[in-house]
Amino acid sequence: MKILVSDDLGEEGLKILRSEDGFNVDVKVGLSKDEIKKIIGDYDALIVRSATKVTEELLKEAKKLKVVGRAGIGLDNVDAQAATKRGIVVMNTPGGNVITTAEHTIAMMMALTRNIPTATALLKAGKWEKKKLEGRELFNKTLGLIGFGKIGSIVADRARGLKMNVIIHDPFVSPEKIQNTGFESVTLQELLKKADYITVHVPKLKSTTNLLNKEAFDQMKTGVMIINCARGGIICEADLYEAMKSGKVAGAALDVFETEPPSKLPLFELDKFICTPHLGASTAEAQTNVAVAIANQIVDMLKNGTVINAVNMPSVTGETMAKLRPYLILADRIGYLQSELYKGPIKEVVIEFSGDFKGLDLSPITTSVLKGLLTPIVKDDVNFVNAPIIASERGIKITETTSYDTTHYNNLITVKLYTVDDQISTVGGTIFGKNDPRIVIINDFRLELVPFGHIALIQNEDKPGAIGSIGVTLGKHGINIAKMQVGQEEKEGKRNIIFLHTDTEIPEHVANELRSLSLIKTVTLVEL
Repeated sequence: MKILVSDDLGEEGLKILRSEDGFNVDVKVGLSKDEIKKIIGDYDALIVRSATKVTEELLKEAKKLKVVGRAGIGLDNVDAQAATKRGIVVMNTPGGNVITTAEHTIAMMMALTRNIPTATALLKAGKWEKKKLEGRELFNKTLGLIGFGKIGSIVADRARGLKMNVIIHDPFVSPEKIQNTGFESVTLQELLKKADYITVHVPKLKSTTNLLNKEAFDQMKTGVMIINCARGGIICEADLYEAMKSGKVAGAALDVFETEPPSKLPLFELDKFICTPHLGASTAEAQTNVAVAIANQIVDMLKNGTVINAVNMPSVTGETMAKLRPYLILADRIGYLQSELYKGPIKEVVIEFSGDFKGLDLSPITTSVLKGLLTPIVKDDVNFVNAPIIASERGIKITETTSYDTTHYNNLITVKLYTVDDQISTVGGTIFGKNDPRIVIINDFRLELVPFGHIALIQNEDKPGAIGSIGVTLGKHGINIAKMQVGQEEKEGKRNIIFLHTDTEIPEHVANELRSLSLIKTVTLVEL
């Protein structure tokens, strides 16, 4: 077996790979895109960190490749969808650097509070300016955490040890779950108003991009301090600069940036701004952890066929995978769509299997539903191995039911979300032919939705002119409708749901214009 390591990997990981009989390990760091393309066809496995870009173009040349291993969490540099199409397993190591990143957050908060970087620079320049460098205590201050996943929960625990008052906002974790760990669950608006410090622990998604912007800063206490060691772009850097210049924000510490490496930022001119070059995961322990983890995963995959921490497929035999694949894709799309349709904490997920599934083991399909549901929430942290665990950690109950009866389809997967505020969201899907997934149920509506691409789901009154007004509005903005289908409300029949596939994404300001039309009730934009 030939393994290419194209980015720096800890020596402990390389030792594991080289100790295996029959493994030929080549370490070739710093290759250009074209250089990797020329040689990738000879390799069974590729191990990367963040430098190598595993694109669809590269994967086309990878004729023998069985697995891509990412030594770390983030997979922004790996086209997992293109790998899936070619049957290539994509693995990461989600647990290797959570403590390291949490500790870096605390370190940044300490350094910011006590003016350590500025004090160091002044003292080295021969200046003894104690009065100018007066800090504050963390004791009894209120820390607001945005996000209560693995890293956020560790930061909360460490802050509790510092005798801080910790409040938490995470719309995808039930308040009971947060309260059971001894912390206070609050809305984002409450957090912004109460917190003396705010730390960010969420993935970068459409919903979290520029989450902390001028509007958010305006709601904060004067003198608040901001720390972000999660992902760049969650804080609007231009708005942060203005908030610091005005004195609203007393200090900020960023480990991550909208563009990395950043160019000369206005923020760099401010004394109360401190920064590090994405060092959250950069400790000797973390690098050893992820190197050892990915090496062991690659060995298990190539020697035993065991798949660990795969983000794109469960651990099953190739024969079983061929039968399961259409249902796994469908289940993933149902879960993902549910997450886009409902934003909030979930109490229970009920997965109903109806019809003939030909004796298949349905547990990977259930896991695929959970993975699709959780991916928009926790992004790179979720895979086929840990999706049920993450659901359990978030207090989500999972229930499965099976029935051989189905009225309209040979088989039907229906997923119902029961929320903490007693709402129910239902999405159902089936397979057309042998391999074509379709969403056929969304709450009280019946339709046939191809669950890929730029999608708009529009609920409207079933009256003349509704569809025409939608077409005119989109046409005015140069947005082409590639496909349109209409489903009718099953009970009342007074409303339609219009499913639009568009060639390009519909911007939010255009969606708002659609929402203002007289016959339009709701507009939901979904990227699948």
